[in-house]
Amino acid sequence: MHIHPDAASVVRDLAPDEPVILNRPHAARRAARFFVEKFPGKVLYAVKANPSADLLRLQWESGVTHFDVASIAEVRLVRETLPEATLCFMHPVKTERAIAEAYFDHGCKTFSLDSVEELEKIVRATKGATDLRLCVRLRVSSEYSELSLASKFGVDLTEAPALLQATRQVADWLGVCFHVGSQAMSPFAYVQALERVRAAIAEASVVIDMIDVGGGFPSVYPGMEPPPLEDYFKIIHQHFYALPIAYNAELWCEPGRALCAEYNSMIVRVEKRRGTELFINDGAYGALFDAAHVAWRFPVRRIAADGTAGNDVESEDFSFYGPTCDDADFMEGPFPLPGDIKAGDYIEVGMLGAYGAAMRTGFNGFGSGPVESVTDEPMSSLYRGDRDDPRVSDNVVSLR
Repeated sequence: MHIHPDAASVVRDLAPDEPVILNRPHAARRAARFFVEKFPGKVLYAVKANPSADLLRLQWESGVTHFDVASIAEVRLVRETLPEATLCFMHPVKTERAIAEAYFDHGCKTFSLDSVEELEKIVRATKGATDLRLCVRLRVSSEYSELSLASKFGVDLTEAPALLQATRQVADWLGVCFHVGSQAMSPFAYVQALERVRAAIAEASVVIDMIDVGGGFPSVYPGMEPPPLEDYFKIIHQHFYALPIAYNAELWCEPGRALCAEYNSMIVRVEKRRGTELFINDGAYGALFDAAHVAWRFPVRRIAADGTAGNDVESEDFSFYGPTCDDADFMEGPFPLPGDIKAGDYIEVGMLGAYGAAMRTGFNGFGSGPVESVTDEPMSSLYRGDRDDPRVSDNVVSLR
């Protein structure tokens, strides 16, 4: 694969008719090393965020050895790609065949659950195995997150003690896990969740070997400037040590977005302009699924048809239509771009590494396109060390 310096050079070299995914391996390595070196516990990569085999290898090479898999297909993918990786099947509702294959064929011993029925299923599928590492998922609030994960999975606090007690009877190693929702914009999301964990453990009076704070760690997008990740790590560490758990209990996390958002961007072409609506060649059924369905605002910049940057014209706010024949293939934005943008120009859409490339479908015959590597920096980054601290305000009030 040819390595390009940036998106503009890809446009100059290829003049692509199809959307082009751009990989930034250096950005993925940097994010992984940040978590491995600074999170005060074990880091699991949430494979669903971006299951690229190349990205999985980058995570492994950067020190991530544990992987949160949520389907038997992800189990097989990680085991085939990384034979020595530790697999953790963290989907709370699984088929018995998937559990059995994961345990007997792929060496997966860690499973999550949020009901007695799932616990019994795991025991049956593993034929009463005595080396199970089981994690009870607790339902917690998603009020501090941009995308809620509070309604589908997790045992209620009132039912959690009994489930913890039942799970302790068959687990060689017992954990409590939760998920505060995607793109948590405040570290307090984890404080609130850990207080619920404390209440559940205290009521259950069982030995806990692990606390898994899940994912939710944010990235930077337009209109979403989270505090530094170090703030999240510090407050999680403080509250973890105050829990009534075993003295040698482990602390885990399962970042997805934070580990891979900066890995990908995408080049799309403007096929038509209608006022402030741009018809582009990717959309709701492709890598821009989130832009359409949850109104996610990704950073954008124009690349002129001749491969020049061309962003010095005053910007206007645009919305996008994708390439399919479906009216729902619409992304409201707003996406600020130069006011003279026209058909034939290209747009680089940034921060698509999390869920973007993974969401592409072949609906209506669209969704294919090349993948190229570039060496420039992502449009936004939590890891370069050059971001202004959003906690610092220029509005200084004199006390005199």
